[in-house]
Amino acid sequence: MIKERKPGFKLGVTGGIGSGKTSVCRVFDVLRVPVFSADREAREIMETENAIIRRINSIAGKNLYINGSLDRMELATIIFNDSNLLEKVNRLVHPVVFNHFRKWALEQTAPYVIMEAAILFESGASDFVNRVATVVAPVEQRVRRIIQRNKLSREQVLERMRNQMDDETRIKLSDYIINNSENDMIIPAILKIHDDILKFINTQT
Repeated sequence: MIKERKPGFKLGVTGGIGSGKTSVCRVFDVLRVPVFSADREAREIMETENAIIRRINSIAGKNLYINGSLDRMELATIIFNDSNLLEKVNRLVHPVVFNHFRKWALEQTAPYVIMEAAILFESGASDFVNRVATVVAPVEQRVRRIIQRNKLSREQVLERMRNQMDDETRIKLSDYIINNSENDMIIPAILKIHDDILKFINTQT
């Protein structure tokens, strides 16, 4: 499960939609650990790279950039109801994201860096990190968070959850688990992970 490689130590942070990955990464950011958001990078790529834009329109079978930017709700409606189209978009975007991550990681000077990715395992991004921390939270809390944040219906949220790996599988593949329910304190768990990684890095130097 632990894959050590040079240069630099890389931690993957993942979790299902609404689990609270971003909140966890904000704490790591306070600890001065550089965070690369694979999801944010993917959104940027889909907005700015012409070759990607053309292929997305081809996959969707329609122009999703009528107003000059990607109609994300329309894209989500299309791909989350068709696993084949979802896979095509992922195969198109993920290799570009991974390449950007490799270049970004080489530029960092911190003891270790983080890749935050919702589908870290499904996309193959886990091959580019040394250890993985999975963020988990009760399903109902996750549903409420996403409905409030993204203005989606309950069924839309559940459909997106069904298109992601389940928590049990993620946990089996992970080195660390961060419980992010309303009754859990995430900071002590993050500090423990941070200290553990720093101790490991120090034993390698």
